[in-house]
Amino acid sequence: MPRESRARRPRGLRRCALGAAVLATACGSDPERRAPVLQAPASFAAARSAPPTKPARPEGRYLLARLKRPAQLRIAPGGRVVARIATRTEFGSRTVLNVVGRRRGWLRVVATERPNGERGWIPAARATLDATDYAVRIDRSARRLTLLRGSRVLRRFTVAVGRPANPTPVGRYAVTDRLRPARAASPYGCCAVALTGHQTKLVPGWPGGDRLAIHGTQQPESVGRAVSLGCLRARERDIRALMARVPLGTPVFVRA
Repeated sequence: MPRESRARRPRGLRRCALGAAVLATACGSDPERRAPVLQAPASFAAARSAPPTKPARPEGRYLLARLKRPAQLRIAPGGRVVARIATRTEFGSRTVLNVVGRRRGWLRVVATERPNGERGWIPAARATLDATDYAVRIDRSARRLTLLRGSRVLRRFTVAVGRPANPTPVGRYAVTDRLRPARAASPYGCCAVALTGHQTKLVPGWPGGDRLAIHGTQQPESVGRAVSLGCLRARERDIRALMARVPLGTPVFVRA
């Protein structure tokens, strides 16, 4: 992979213009009645990134694909279409995909539209390449999140993780959105970093979505415990620091 790039910092807020779906309750203290994931987008504002540059050779350890036109996501180069990816996420952010492989004319990407651990391919012509040296590593057993730029540790802090019956899934994911709930009393706290990952062990009969996120909480005493239904909760100062630094597409590695 190429070498290093500058991180894009949010410059403001853009109100998400998508429909009127309701926001699920986040991973609260009553795990049988709380949602493990981000659900609908209507009550969020998406943090806006600076306009992307167009380097001839993107620098950074992790390659990113900024979608410039809608793309069909395929199971293999030229293979069966499994999804269509828009230039904006359902929360209104620019679509920036983490690239994990390349083949002539094709990019292998981490996408929300695929199950955990499975990848898809898009035509390289549909995206502008960029790169980042930022990465997030989460140790589930230690309940610890580490933000890195290259080999340098920028921040390390404690998080809440999924309870034993509904553990936070391990694997490689990517940041899709940096979000700010519209309501001050939101169960997501001040902000949320949405991930490509899905909770595969939902509560039986759960009617909502399955997206994972790193987010704030109205219950800071729960941080450091295995109490959620899959999401990762952080204290406000820590999630704000993460929001300010991670570019869209940043890889997120969760280990047991």
